[in-house]
Amino acid sequence: MNWMADKRWSDKFLPEIKSILGQQLIGEPPVEEDQERNTDLIVLKMEPVRICCRIRRHKYIDKYDEFTIRTGRPNGNKTELAKIIEGFGNYIFYGICDYDEQKLECWMLGDLNVFRLWFNRQLVINKGKAPGISMDNKDGSSSFRVFKIDEIADDFVIARKHLNDFYQEELFQYI
Repeated sequence: MNWMADKRWSDKFLPEIKSILGQQLIGEPPVEEDQERNTDLIVLKMEPVRICCRIRRHKYIDKYDEFTIRTGRPNGNKTELAKIIEGFGNYIFYGICDYDEQKLECWMLGDLNVFRLWFNRQLVINKGKAPGISMDNKDGSSSFRVFKIDEIADDFVIARKHLNDFYQEELFQYI
């Protein structure tokens, strides 16, 4: 698929993603805020908060413990990893859709500042070798790196919806 087709496909999940992000990024303030400042809900930042969103198809459900970031396109356009490393984006929302491609089966919200720090430390530790596993899409549309969520710093994951235990047991019987 080209970029526009990819975007159209993933954009259908935006209403659900917005709902999840609202639950994670908007909170209830201390009671004093309500009593003294007319505040029932609070968002902790007033400047723009930038969230990159990536959704994978259900066939990747067995890879729920990892996420991918695009590293190359044949046309040479700047990719997600380059933008992240340059300092763009506050959070990454990463999900895998259900079999019918109508809702999200599992998802993760990660702090990109934590990811950037971890990524750069790994570059130093590994003498310039980037962390993660480099892969190419089979259709030649792009390349990407695969990162295991649990290998990144503990404070990377802000919120996460795991597959439920019953579903995981059923899934792994067939893998």
